[in-house]
Amino acid sequence: MGLRRDQGIVLRGYPFGDADRIVVLLSPNNGKVRTVAKGVRRTKSRFGGRLEPFCHVDVVLYEGRNLGTITQVTLVEPFHNLRNNLDAVLIAGSMVEVADIVAQENEASMRLFLLLQRGLRALDNGLIGPDLATAFLLKAATVVGVAPALEHCAGCGRGDGLTRFSFAAGGALCERCRTSGAYALRRGVTEHLSVLAGADLGALPTTDPEVRGEGLGVARRFLEYHLERRLVALGSLDG
Repeated sequence: MGLRRDQGIVLRGYPFGDADRIVVLLSPNNGKVRTVAKGVRRTKSRFGGRLEPFCHVDVVLYEGRNLGTITQVTLVEPFHNLRNNLDAVLIAGSMVEVADIVAQENEASMRLFLLLQRGLRALDNGLIGPDLATAFLLKAATVVGVAPALEHCAGCGRGDGLTRFSFAAGGALCERCRTSGAYALRRGVTEHLSVLAGADLGALPTTDPEVRGEGLGVARRFLEYHLERRLVALGSLDG
């Protein structure tokens, strides 16, 4: 036990007792960290709004037997701008939802932390839309180790004739490797996903609006399949 310093992005929080709150952070060095913020639900709380979801904070924790207690909080990046746009909040919510599902306690999560940080920065800078959500989900799949095959057949490895897509098989398939449950995507969707998978979240390329919605749906359902969890926050965004 004792004091230690950490940093993280607030994933979520929920009431604990009469005035306290459990705050769940994504730390680059310690993964998912569950903490207690004493008195944070009181009007005159000294923590103010610094422990709201999406905030990047620096904290000092008193390590208890089960949960660390936050004794000091400093805002690193508040991401104020994204909170003024409903679509941005929905996308940010999906980002922290994925991070919450993927991150493990007491396991370094530097790649996931940096991905979430870049995603929130992009939203805060006004880069809001389905392409950002799609790119984030595809990159999260890479972090998890289940990135879909988009430039070659997931079955045989050939790079042309990719007419089908299968969540179970791991991505695009040619006609020869098509499996039960594989389905045809609209022309250009696989290429669209491939471009976004390799793009910088802060400088996404212009894409065909005709395939954006379907691309987001495919990325979302692919990750849901492999995480075995439904992503609630994106439901209203991709229809």
